[in-house]
Amino acid sequence: MFASEAFSSEEQPTRISLSASTALFPLNRTRKAFGLDLKFRLGLRIAFLAAFCFLAAAAYVLFETNRSAGARADWIAGIVARDIALQEEQINWNRNAPVRPPDLQRIAPAVMAPGICIAFRAPTGEILQRLCGGAAPGDGDAPPLFAKLYQRFFNTGRESASPVLFRGEARGEAVASIDRQSLIGQSWRETSRLAAIMAVVLSGLCLMVYATLANALRPTRVIRAGLERLAAGDLSARLPRFDLAELSAVGRVFNALAGGLETALAERNALTQQLIAVQDEERRHLARELHDEFGQCLAAISALATSAGQTAREKYPALTPECQSIAGTAAHMMEVLRGALLRLRPPEIEELGLAASLEGLVAGWNARSGGRTRFSIELSGEIDKLSLDFAASLFRIAQEAITNAAKHAQASRVTLRLCLHEPGEASQPANMELTVDDDGKAGADFAATSGMGLLGMRERIAALGGNLSIEAARPSGLVLRAQIPVPPVLAGPGETGAFSSGAKSGSREDNASKQKNKDAA
Repeated sequence: MFASEAFSSEEQPTRISLSASTALFPLNRTRKAFGLDLKFRLGLRIAFLAAFCFLAAAAYVLFETNRSAGARADWIAGIVARDIALQEEQINWNRNAPVRPPDLQRIAPAVMAPGICIAFRAPTGEILQRLCGGAAPGDGDAPPLFAKLYQRFFNTGRESASPVLFRGEARGEAVASIDRQSLIGQSWRETSRLAAIMAVVLSGLCLMVYATLANALRPTRVIRAGLERLAAGDLSARLPRFDLAELSAVGRVFNALAGGLETALAERNALTQQLIAVQDEERRHLARELHDEFGQCLAAISALATSAGQTAREKYPALTPECQSIAGTAAHMMEVLRGALLRLRPPEIEELGLAASLEGLVAGWNARSGGRTRFSIELSGEIDKLSLDFAASLFRIAQEAITNAAKHAQASRVTLRLCLHEPGEASQPANMELTVDDDGKAGADFAATSGMGLLGMRERIAALGGNLSIEAARPSGLVLRAQIPVPPVLAGPGETGAFSSGAKSGSREDNASKQKNKDAA
């Protein structure tokens, strides 16, 4: 029985190559846009390597099968030639036997198989007898493309011939061949089985590789989560120790970097707070100098102008307008000085409270704007129970934000909102949200036009551990929003650090009137 070795076809490599090429370009586009998963990338490379090995093995099996088929045909031709020579000897021994052609039916049961053909060819080239084993079921199932490629690379019409010798004389040739359709069909069946086995093995190998890599690279999820926390500003993020030495080295570098950043940020915030404290002290010193020196000089000039005006009305009436002009100029400079002093040294928050101080700030801007811009304030929460230092910082931030809106926005409406959000959990601090929105025309150029004012706000907010955002409002204007964690109140309930609107200073309206009286003094 003719036994065919398993070998691959040429159609299967073509189909795999096309499908791999079709899948490769989308993967490249995906890698450029989103990045390719490492496990999938390594699994894909292993799959390509295994597929290449399968193609190489299939090509070798095809070549070896074709050679074995040729050797099988040569062996059958030799067996048939020897049997025919033996028949000639038997006819020669039995002289009474009639002379007849060789009988291939004697040897056929021993050598015949589906697709095998044997024949005897006379010296003249005429085929005197021919027997074929017929085609096996399924020999015609091979796809046309496979049959075409197989016939292109291998000689499927080859015949094996062996001379029939009787007493040194050639009496003809024994011919053996394998039917072309049968050979192609058997090759296709063997190749299909091999491809199915390789597909199962390749799928299992890819799954095993993917699962192994997924388990080995599971710590990378922890590293990614740590990097995301670090990118979000959480410098307390740390990575644990890993079993893999390479990942442990990454973890050590990550922890050192996060620790260094945390230390640097803490030092920067401390330095910023010191600079702000020095700046506030310098402002208070400058305000005292202006009040004590410049303010007294303006008061003296105003008094002298009034006295000179009285004398002029009595003795030199022509000088009265000049005296009145000097008094008016001194009064105007005094008003400007009061505004500068208010900006340099805010109201005494310990005495008035943050809420009344902010209301006085808004009332002052309404008075200075002359109705061109309407300033308003909205407060929510127990604003007056904040610590003094934190309240002073909030006042400075609100003051700078309103000043920027008044100078750059060209708005008809500016609203200051201060909302104290209580913590969701006991372990979390409360959060203060400060918002200043307007309907002006500053637009997206606010960051470029505000200059040092925006920088000062950012530094103060960063020193308090908060963040600042600027968004464009619709249909016009800007929204400046600061989110700041509220520190715990250090002063006790009976000390002056916690402001009580009913016990110490009365209502907010009374506090605002006190502040106005104090400014006018």
